[in-house]
Order: sequence, then C-alpha cells, then structure tokens
Amino acid sequence: MSICKIYSFMFMFISMLFFSLSVSFMIKDYQMIIEYSLISLNSSMIMMTILLDWMSLLFMSFVLFISSMVIYYSEEYMSGDLNLNRFILLVVMFVLSMMLLIISPNLISILLGWDGLGLVSYCLVIYYQNIKSYNAGMLTALSNRIGDVALLLSIAWMLNFGSWSFIYYLDFLKTDKIMELISFMVILAAMTKSAQIPFSSWLPAAMAAPTPVSSLVHSSTLVTAGVYLLIRFNFVFSESLKMMFLLMASLTMFMSGLGANFEFDLKKIIALSTLSQLGLMMSISSLGSYELAFFHLLTHALFKALLFMCAGSLIHSMNNCQDIRYMGNLINQMPLVCSFFNICNFSLCGLPFLSGFYSKDLIVEVMSMNMLNLVIYMFFYVSIGLTVCYSFRLSYYSLTGSFNYLSLHCLMEESSCMLKGMLGLIFGVIFSGSMLMWLIFPSPYFICLPMVLKMMTLMMIILGMYIGYELAKFKFNYNLKSLNYLTLSEFLAMMWNMPMISTLGVNYYPIYLGNIYLKSFDQGWTEYYGGQNLSVKFQLGAKVLQLLSMNHLKIFFMLMIFWLVFVMLL
Repeated sequence: MSICKIYSFMFMFISMLFFSLSVSFMIKDYQMIIEYSLISLNSSMIMMTILLDWMSLLFMSFVLFISSMVIYYSEEYMSGDLNLNRFILLVVMFVLSMMLLIISPNLISILLGWDGLGLVSYCLVIYYQNIKSYNAGMLTALSNRIGDVALLLSIAWMLNFGSWSFIYYLDFLKTDKIMELISFMVILAAMTKSAQIPFSSWLPAAMAAPTPVSSLVHSSTLVTAGVYLLIRFNFVFSESLKMMFLLMASLTMFMSGLGANFEFDLKKIIALSTLSQLGLMMSISSLGSYELAFFHLLTHALFKALLFMCAGSLIHSMNNCQDIRYMGNLINQMPLVCSFFNICNFSLCGLPFLSGFYSKDLIVEVMSMNMLNLVIYMFFYVSIGLTVCYSFRLSYYSLTGSFNYLSLHCLMEESSCMLKGMLGLIFGVIFSGSMLMWLIFPSPYFICLPMVLKMMTLMMIILGMYIGYELAKFKFNYNLKSLNYLTLSEFLAMMWNMPMISTLGVNYYPIYLGNIYLKSFDQGWTEYYGGQNLSVKFQLGAKVLQLLSMNHLKIFFMLMIFWLVFVMLL
C-alpha cells in the first residue's frame, strides 16, 4: 500500500472513533480535562493539559475526515511529483498541529499548535518552487507572525493569573480590566489567522500551494483556527470589542464577496469565497452565538474542501489552466465532477435543504432578531446576494456555453482515484447540515420573523443569481459589463488594493532607500576608500613581504647590493 492510502485509512478510522465519542459526550453532557505532569521541580510543576469535550472531539473528527479524503485524492493529483512522500508527511504534520491546537485549553500549547500551522503552511505554500510561490509564502508567514506576537503578548499578560490555562479563568476574566488587553490580543491573533481586514491579502496569495493543500488549509484547518480560538474565548470579550470586531468581520465578508465577482482565477474565486464565509462566522461569533459559528464552521469545511477538490480536478484536466475564461461546456466533458461542483456551489449559496442552508439561514435569521443597526444588516444580506452572484457566474463561465480552451482537450477524463476522494465528501455536503442540527441543538431554534424578513434571504439569492448572470454574460466581442468600468473593476478585484498595501505599500520606501545606500556607499566611493580597497592594499603589501621572506639567494644578493649602494651614498 502507498503512503497516501495508509494515512488516509488511519485518519478515517480515528475520525469515526472521535465522532462516536463526541456524540457520546454530547448525550451525557460530559467534559474531560486530562493533566499530564511533564516536569516537577520543588513546588512547581509543568503540566500538559488536554481538554476533551463534544466540541473539540467533533471538530477533530471533521478535520481528520477531510484530511483523509484529501490525502487519498492527492495520490492521483500529485502522481507526477518526485517528492510525494515529503508532501504527504507535511500534510500530516499540518493536521497534527491542528489537533494540538484543538485540544489545548492552555495558551502555551495553543501557541505550539498555532506556530506549527504557520510554519508548515509556509512550507506547503512554497512547495512549487518559483518566485510567485516564494512571495506568497513570505506574505502568508509574515502576516501570521503578527498574530503569533499577539498570542505571545497575551501569554506574558497571563502571568498575572498564575497559570496559562485560560479555561479555568473565563468567569473571573469577565470582570477583570487586564483581561480587556488579553482579549484584544486574542482577537488580533484570530484576525490574522482567519485573514480578516486588514490582513486579508495573504489568503488569496496562499493559492500558490498545490490544490490538495488549498482544500485542507482553506476549509478546516489553518483559517478556521482563528474562529475556533474565538469560540473558546467567547465568554470573555466586552461589548465594545465585539462591536469593533463585528464591523471588521462584516467588512471582510462584503469586500471578499465583491472581489470574487471580478476575479478570473478559479482557485482565487474559491479562496475569496472562503474569506467571505469566515467573515460570516466571525460576525455571528461576535454577536455572541458561538454555537452557530461552530455549526457553520463544520458545514462550510465539508463543502469548501470538496469545492477545492473539484477545482483541482478541473485544473488537472485542463492541463493546469486556471483561468475560467478558457473553460466552458465542462458539464459534457466531466459530468460527475461538475455535478459535485454544482452541489457544493448550491450548498455555499444556501439552497434549501443542503448543508450550507441550515447554518447560513439560521445565522442570518438570528442576526435579524438582534437590535442592530442598518449597516450591519445590509452587509449581511448583500453578502448573501454576492455569494450567489459569484457562484452563478463561476458555473456560467465554466460549465455552460462552448469550450473556449485553445488546445485539443484530449485530457478531459475523470480519474477514479480523485472521484473516490470526492465521493466520500459529497454525502457530508448533502446530509451533514440536518445531522449536525439535530446533534448540536438539542432544543431546536424557533425564530419568529415577519413575512418580509423571512423571505428576504430567498429574495437576495434570486437577485444575486440574476446579477451574476448579467455581469458574466459574454458576447462574441467579449463586451463584458465590467469592462465599461475598468478602474472600479480593478479596485474591487484587487480586494480594495489590500495586497498592494500589505506588500509594496509597506516596503517600497525602505527598499528604495536601501538601493540609494547601496549605490552611494557600498558600491560608491566608500568602497574605494573603505574596507574593500584597504584589504586589496594590505594584500599587496603582504605579498611583497612574503616574497622577501622566501629565502631566495638572488633576493639576498639584491638586498646586499642595495645596502652597499645605500652605505656608499651616505
């Protein structure tokens, strides 16, 4: 058996075990804290603490299930790669870092898992070794470092309490003023990891990684770590912090939805869609409904992982072409993959009775019941419309019409190995919403809203479909509506110029100044009068002295003649 199949079956088995344990813990309303003493020195002890409750077990089960399918899928997708074993082991390290993060009620072990995620994600983003990947990896790593530093600062502040196990202090911390600072640091860390404004630009850049990595990273592991941290700390945040964070999350949701409508790279559209869904989770978490955020986290993980896997299969068949303008008529070429792709898209849009609908509709209705302002309300509903808009545009470009690719499409085949990996997830995409609804909420939510508000979601979905079709409708002369407003289109497609602000916007002037210093000092006159020229002169002198000390007879004769002439002159 190959390494892919071994890890895939192992993860699948552990996932089933964790799922049954989670259901058992849920029914019994049971929690378990395991403490393992690492070092005991006089009266001080260093403990490794593990928290097992229904939430951590269920999340671990989902992460392992998705990663088992992704690893199975990778065997075919990465078959041409020379270092397949290295790739699989990196993915396994990534999953193990996530496990450590999930079961930690302690800030130190959370930081270990958190940094493990950051480091391994850097290695995976630069897996294809070219300039674009290196730049993307650097942007990913440095954006995440800000969050790591915030966590380190919160660890330093937790010294005031005598232990780093925040789980024991949650009730006490609500009343404490110092906690305001710690909770701000935690929110900052979550914002960098989950790519909220102003740290959003790294998430689409991280698409430079191989598609199986994108499938794992942007569904259930790296980007959801921030949401999970907020869910764990949920009871601590003050109202003012929550409102600030709600604004940031809603802006992210709106910005990424807009950006995806002007993007032509298949993987980047799905990445921006992930960003939009993260904004949704974060905003409902900041409204206090942490269980709803967790519910959407799980359903989103399934359909987003499958969406990336379908995209990978399409890219693989199109000879590594990612531009959706070259696609078209794929529904006839690859019917099964396109069926999966469409089901995931519908689930993402919140089509009734698919898994995304249960969590998304509930989130929006719970938000409608809160006494909030009109801005947030509009952000939520417009973002739902934009989600449908870019999903419909994506389907319209890639699945219908005529085939637009330039070369012969003899590669159009549906690989059985990839399909088996996808087949495992499709049942989750269809059935997991209702199943999780029955599991997580023992007493069902009853939300009583006026008819207009109840139908608002459906109206936004239909409106979004129509606008998506109108925006994407291409004629023979490529007279796209978006080309009429080119400056605005570029601004929106560039995520409000955020990648420029994160990269050249920050370091343009320091690099420019460095170039001036290099030309005038290092390679200018200082070079001649300074170190380099001095060393050359010293070397010359040393060579002359070395020549004199070589003990040649003729040199001694010459020196003797010089001495005699010198004496005579005197």
